[in-house]
Amino acid sequence: MDTVTAPVATQKISLRIAVGALFFLAGLSFASWASRIPNIQQTMHLSYAAWGAVLFALPAGLMCSLPFSGWVITKIGSKKLALAAQFMYSLILPGIGLAQTPFQLVICLVCFGFSGNAANIAVNTQAIAAEKLYGKPIMASFHGLWSVGGFAGAGVGILMIANNINPFHHFIVISAAFIIGLILTAKYLHDDTGPSPISDGASLTLLQKLKLATPLIPLGVIALCSMICEGTMFDWSGIYFKKVVAAPAPLQGLGFTSFMLTMFLGRFIADGFAHRFGLKRTLQVSGLLTGSGLLIAVLFPYFYTALAGFLLVGAGVCSVVPMVYSATGKSKTMSTGVALSVVSTIGFIGFLVGPPLIGFIAGLATLRASFALIAVMGISIFIVSTKTNLDS
Repeated sequence: MDTVTAPVATQKISLRIAVGALFFLAGLSFASWASRIPNIQQTMHLSYAAWGAVLFALPAGLMCSLPFSGWVITKIGSKKLALAAQFMYSLILPGIGLAQTPFQLVICLVCFGFSGNAANIAVNTQAIAAEKLYGKPIMASFHGLWSVGGFAGAGVGILMIANNINPFHHFIVISAAFIIGLILTAKYLHDDTGPSPISDGASLTLLQKLKLATPLIPLGVIALCSMICEGTMFDWSGIYFKKVVAAPAPLQGLGFTSFMLTMFLGRFIADGFAHRFGLKRTLQVSGLLTGSGLLIAVLFPYFYTALAGFLLVGAGVCSVVPMVYSATGKSKTMSTGVALSVVSTIGFIGFLVGPPLIGFIAGLATLRASFALIAVMGISIFIVSTKTNLDS
């Protein structure tokens, strides 16, 4: 390797490791909170309905951050936003453990959702910069590292609970690890401050902004359909195995476990598939796997067939959001950070709307009928990606 290419190669590797570490830490932090939800609910003495209302604070904070993140990333760059938002994210976690009343917890969760999504947009912008350096798809592997962090966070949570360590002290440990990680990775992140050759939309009218965002709408729709499916699997897969599949109590969690397993493993395979066959083909296959998996579970609601269906759903949705973000990074009308905020806004609507929609349809008809409708979302991923120019 000559003296010109050696620094470039080192920069690529350092950036990839640094960005991967931030994804891992974000997953670790979120799973740490999720692992202690039962303890915190019990401490607060809240009913299921009241707890559901409290939990809505997290997506509320997330949605509030979307327009803010797109604006601020054009002012200070994704590196500074990533570090600031991740630092805030790590500090709020112990605050959740300290909350003594539902009101305090709601405030903490709004801030947790706000900072977490600001960090998500900034870190994904960094990931796109790394992907451009490599000249091939690597986005899905970053999201896979978030899942690794999630598994690690869940494992640490189990260990903390087993040793009767309260959430505050648990979260202090995670926060300290997070801050150390930020310090170690900060200097290796990509500095994208300065004027962008692509519009940030700051001086444009609303009509002009909408016109610039139009090419991104199909990507947002693909993300929306996928996140409806993801949200459904997160919130309803266990109930489906209990009520529809009638699985024995010890096995009712296997549907969700199978979904998470293929979603996790698939993210480390998706980049190679996309590199070989392209983003369009990857999204087409993802849509078909998602739709067919859900249809199998609906048409054949028996233990092994439903399990196979949920495995296919995990394999299908695993690559959709990473690939959509990768395609968003190629926008020729908007800067990467602003484009990501547009697509994320559309996509996360699906994550919020999906689970309540399932409950509404299940109330009017049956849970199988609602899952059949979600299968249509998977097929829609195939249709929209087929009609969208993704690989240019």
